[in-house]
Amino acid sequence: MDTGSASVRTAALRGVEALPVTVEVSTSGGIPGLDIVGMPDSAVLEARSRVRCALRSSGFTLPRLHVTINLAPSEMRKSGTGFDLPMAVAILMATHQLSPEVARDSLFVGELALDGSVCPVRGDVAYALLAQREGSTLVTAAASPLSAAWHDEARGIQTLAQLKGGVRELAPLGVKSSQTGLDAQGARLDFSDVVDQELAKRALVVAAAGRHGMLMVGPPGAGKTMLARRMPTILPPLEGREAAEAMLVHSVAGQPIDALSRGERPFRAPHHSISVGGLVGGGRPVLPGEVSLADRGILFLDELPEFTRGALQALRQPLEDHEVRIVRVDGVYAFPCDFQLVAAANPCPCGHLGDPGHACTCPPAKVSAYQARIGGPLIDRIDVVVDVARPMSSRVIQGQQGTGSSEMESQVSAARAFADWRRSRRRSADSDPVTQADLTGEARSTFERLAAGLALGGRAIVRVARVARTIADLAEHERVEPDDVVEAVGLRARASS
Repeated sequence: MDTGSASVRTAALRGVEALPVTVEVSTSGGIPGLDIVGMPDSAVLEARSRVRCALRSSGFTLPRLHVTINLAPSEMRKSGTGFDLPMAVAILMATHQLSPEVARDSLFVGELALDGSVCPVRGDVAYALLAQREGSTLVTAAASPLSAAWHDEARGIQTLAQLKGGVRELAPLGVKSSQTGLDAQGARLDFSDVVDQELAKRALVVAAAGRHGMLMVGPPGAGKTMLARRMPTILPPLEGREAAEAMLVHSVAGQPIDALSRGERPFRAPHHSISVGGLVGGGRPVLPGEVSLADRGILFLDELPEFTRGALQALRQPLEDHEVRIVRVDGVYAFPCDFQLVAAANPCPCGHLGDPGHACTCPPAKVSAYQARIGGPLIDRIDVVVDVARPMSSRVIQGQQGTGSSEMESQVSAARAFADWRRSRRRSADSDPVTQADLTGEARSTFERLAAGLALGGRAIVRVARVARTIADLAEHERVEPDDVVEAVGLRARASS
């Protein structure tokens, strides 16, 4: 067979961005073989065996020629298995088994199985965004979680043999869906399932309305985890730019995006044994961590004092900047992480400090050391702290229901709408948070008295003012009133004591 050359467009992931890559193939005489150059990693080099088997299984031939594959630009490291499909297409074009028209205005991404079938790879959303910018048709696995809404010209391919009919004969990507928002038994989560926790629910409404960080403190079995897992049900659905950003991060991490595409906010609950890299991101290749997977949703840290000091300290910068920046030899990787922090903790190592039904067996020194683990800079970034008492057994046994998610979601939506209306009427550009809260004279006097009595620091005063403003929005008060301040201080008192 005659020698030849061909090129096919594909892409490589770098953080949450897909960067253009060109697969160049040249065939020549000499010892038969297949070489890959252009800074490939081990997964890319292993494509030689996958491509050979896939070509034979799909009815194509690999001629006895020396095949050289270059992944340009060569200065950028290439990783992953998404180069399998574009390499196979380029080889078939260079050996005249496929027409050059197949690759015209197309961007190929996919992993090949040995039988010639095309498997999905992580990052399809990033690839679709790149294809949109370049005006190309994305050709990827038919099993991709992408829907046609991401890219009108996206096409799904099941086997390599389908390319004999051309790209236009491939079916557009469809919508994949599955049930989410369910607990382990398959029941939809709702706050009405949580009995005798109306005070904690009120705190959750305040936190959700103002996007405040929240810490729940209480004995084991009080319902802290149940409360946290239901918080996404009272948040407004993901839409527009927020949904696109969350789906992009999950796609790059290889996580499902079907629930996000329906507007469900992410909820991430990493175990306290998680490493710093697993929490904020890292590895090789560099992948987003739990804080980025919680982007536009909830990051729940259960048993907060059990997390390592390094992991908790690593949260400080993401909480402030809403972005994680990971520096490596080959550059800087940036991942968004605009999440709402919700945490839970026991009051002491045994968990029964202050529990009227059980006696605490912890020495005072151990209690102080345990509580100190969540003190300092991290607690200063948590606005709402609430005690969660053990529910009354009689109410649980009787099967009583409390306030449901629908009612709580209505309160949150109304408060956010009122806040938007209030801000639209405000003419002052003052950036001081206490001034922005717009306290009445009586509320300001009450705030000064309580702050002095509790010895609140500057950062605590600012955060109490923000919570008071949220409570006023829930009550649709244009100005913060004394009752709003008192409730806000009550939601901060444990953190300041």
